[in-house]
Amino acid sequence: MAKIKKDDLVQVLTGKDKGKQGKVLQVLPAKERVLVEGVNRMKRHLRAGQSGSTEGGIVESEATIHISNVAVVDPESGKPTRVGYRQETVERDGVSKTVRIRVAKASGKDL
Repeated sequence: MAKIKKDDLVQVLTGKDKGKQGKVLQVLPAKERVLVEGVNRMKRHLRAGQSGSTEGGIVESEATIHISNVAVVDPESGKPTRVGYRQETVERDGVSKTVRIRVAKASGKDL
């Protein structure tokens, strides 16, 4: 189970974009990869479509990065941190339910 979710703010720990921060656009848990906004940009040469539907040229987009190379940013300090869980019991209409809440390990703040 991946502890990184869509729309999380993450920081790259290793590689050519080390230190960059960005929002997670997509998580691919089967491949253990994430797509981060503005990180691991690649250029691809596209051929123009015959019907004019696609324009040719050089298109720049994000490539996936391995999930182990990113860490969630702590909302308090702005530094990368690990993710933990806290369980709380919520009561609604007389029924109690246990809920897992994601927590930053460094500061203890909710994510």
